[in-house]
Amino acid sequence: MGIIKSYFMPNEYVQSVFQIDIDKLAASGVKGIITDLDNTLVGWDEADPTAAVKQWFEKANALGITITIVSNNNEKRVGSFSKSLNVDYIFKAKKPRGRAFNQAAQLMHLKPAEIVVIGDQMLTDVFGGNRRGLFTIMVVPVKQTDGFITKFNRMIERRLLQHFRKKGYIKWEEN
Repeated sequence: MGIIKSYFMPNEYVQSVFQIDIDKLAASGVKGIITDLDNTLVGWDEADPTAAVKQWFEKANALGITITIVSNNNEKRVGSFSKSLNVDYIFKAKKPRGRAFNQAAQLMHLKPAEIVVIGDQMLTDVFGGNRRGLFTIMVVPVKQTDGFITKFNRMIERRLLQHFRKKGYIKWEEN
């Protein structure tokens, strides 16, 4: 069971990206964030960044942290959202495969130890980041509704979370 834990267990779990202490990340040497888009930053059906998301990106930038959005969604969706924030992005990332994580690290010119991965899904964001040796932070999904494939992933995710709770690996509670 150790292998499953090492692949699927996030290093941190928070209610939202806004609970992540960006000052603490910067102080610990983090220079880059690879973040998911849908249900991580905004709901999957919201086209534009909210004012709070814009402020979060601005704060990270002011602290010298580069953000790259890595999403399995299409170019129109990811490109439009990312361009409004003036950040690099990778669309149709095929997470949890490693290509997009490696590509994001190269775009940012950073080493794995300097990068944090943020996302709402254990089977794509956390698994993909952990396989690359990156620090992973899982957030509660912004919305409770999902597309078809994500619904399937959430079923598996619930079982993994239940197992991790039984083993005492996690202490957090979901809403």
